Amino acid sequence: MTTRHSNGPIISVQHIAKRYRTGSITRKTFRDELRYNWFKWTGRRPEEHMGKLGRTVNPDFWALKDVSFDVAPGEVVGILGRNGAGKSTLLKILGRITEPTQGQAVVTGRVASLLEVGTGFHPELTGRENVYMNGTIMGMKVREIDAKFDEIIAFSEIDKYIDTPVKRYSSGMYVRLAFAVAAHLQPEILFIDEVLAGGDLAFQRKCLGKMGSIAKDGRTLLFVSHNMAAVQNLCSRCIWIDDGRVAAAGAPKEVISQYLNTQTRVEGQGDGPLYRLDDARERTGNGRIKLTSFAAVDD
Repeated sequence: MTTRHSNGPIISVQHIAKRYRTGSITRKTFRDELRYNWFKWTGRRPEEHMGKLGRTVNPDFWALKDVSFDVAPGEVVGILGRNGAGKSTLLKILGRITEPTQGQAVVTGRVASLLEVGTGFHPELTGRENVYMNGTIMGMKVREIDAKFDEIIAFSEIDKYIDTPVKRYSSGMYVRLAFAVAAHLQPEILFIDEVLAGGDLAFQRKCLGKMGSIAKDGRTLLFVSHNMAAVQNLCSRCIWIDDGRVAAAGAPKEVISQYLNTQTRVEGQGDGPLYRLDDARERTGNGRIKLTSFAAVDD
């Protein structure tokens, strides 16, 4: 673990950019197929050589573009943005799962990441073995994990299945154990992506309560969520990522308002802005009747 300076940021993101190659090489003829495999067999990248002849379709996609911000120790920061905006890519860079194409991110302290269901779990190991493996990866001693083990199992509520290989777990059981491990193994920094949606409503509330207690303990939390109420109640600051860039940063209420107005408003319809709900994710009921939009018609 790197020593942290008390007066400096615990997370420093400096001009981060991330590029992915998303295109495919069209191989319409037998000659194209032979050339493609020849380049692979000789250790060369087909997209580089065949692309010169215009055969690579949309080769580059920039998930992040010149993103910069700092996070102070003990801050709880919400990351907002539509699907595909670059939020998860940002957390993967901070969690050292992937490297940035440009720029650098400095993260100081013990980190726990909860980015996707099952991330960091070995499917062939039991739940118990995965708890100890994750704790060891985080630099904890066995006696430290022993001290937290019962608390982890009690929180996850899967004690009956703790000695079952996790490959047999449902997605909800994965989420329960993964969150319990990440929250109880005393990380200094916790990254949470939109994985809590995989759990039931009661467990989501339980997790939000635990995140609140983590924040009160002075630990640093980066929280990606489409649950605006949870973000506003939990976070001290918000960063809105749009099309790979920082669109706004500041007080949660203000940033959330900007984000919602921009993402859902359709200008020029009726007396006020029309808010579209076609892509609303948090719905209840049987779906026989759906609210698709609403409008503000006066002050």
